Amino acid sequence: MNAITAVTFDLWQTLILDNRELGLQRAQVRLDGAQASLAGLGIEPDPDHIREAYRGCYRACRAVRDTNKDVSFRSQVEIFINLIEDGLVNRLPEPTIAAIERVYADSFFDYPPRFHDAARDTLESVHGMGLRIGLISNTGMTPGYTFREFLRRHNLLGYFDVLTFSDEVLLAKPSDEIFLMTVKSLAAQPDATIHVGDHVTNDVVGANRVGMKSIWIRGFYEPADPNDPDSQADAAVDDLSGVADAVHRMVNG
Repeated sequence: MNAITAVTFDLWQTLILDNRELGLQRAQVRLDGAQASLAGLGIEPDPDHIREAYRGCYRACRAVRDTNKDVSFRSQVEIFINLIEDGLVNRLPEPTIAAIERVYADSFFDYPPRFHDAARDTLESVHGMGLRIGLISNTGMTPGYTFREFLRRHNLLGYFDVLTFSDEVLLAKPSDEIFLMTVKSLAAQPDATIHVGDHVTNDVVGANRVGMKSIWIRGFYEPADPNDPDSQADAAVDDLSGVADAVHRMVNG
C-alpha cells in the first residue's frame, strides 16, 4: 500500500456551510436580474413564469448530474433563458446573455455561505504534513470561477494544488472519472489519496470505488444502504475540526 501523499476535499457542507435561506435569496437575485435584463429589451414575461423556468432549469441540470455528468455554466444559463421562451437565446444580443450570466454567478457574493470555522486550520494542518491538496466540487447553480474568486478573497486559494469543478470538466461526483482525473493532476495514486466530504454517495462511495481512502463528515447525509461496503468510510468525524487528526492518524497508521 502506498504512503498517503494527497488529500482532496469536497466544498459544500465541508469547507463551506450553506443553508436553504441563502439559496432562496440567491435564487431571487437571479430571477430579478434576468427580468431586469430582459425588460431592457422590452421583453417582460410574468415573474411566475420566470420562476418556473428557473425551477425547470434546476430539474434539467439535476437530471444530467444524476448520470454523473454536468453541463457548463454557460449552458445552464442558456437552458434557463430558453425555458423562459423557446429559442430566446438565439434572439438575445450577447451583452444581455452575459448580463444574465453575470448576475446568476454573482448572486453567490450577494448571499455567500460561510467558511467552516476550522477550514483554514484544517488546510494549514494538512499542508503542514507535506501533503498535496485538491478540491473536487459539484458546482450546482454557481460556476467554478466564482468559487475560485471566493477562495481567493478569503486567502485560501493558495492551499490548493488542484481545483476540479464539475461545470468545467462536465463530470459530476460520484463519477469515477472526476476523482481519478484529480488524483492524476495531483501526481498521486488513488490508494495514496484521502477524500474528505459530507455526502455519503458523492464523497464516500465515489472515493471508495476508485480505491481512494475516505473521511466522512457526519450530520448532513446518511448512507442509502448501510450494508453497502462502498458506503463505509475509512474514518468518520462529527465536524471538519476533526479532519486534520483523522488525516494524521491515517498518514501515520
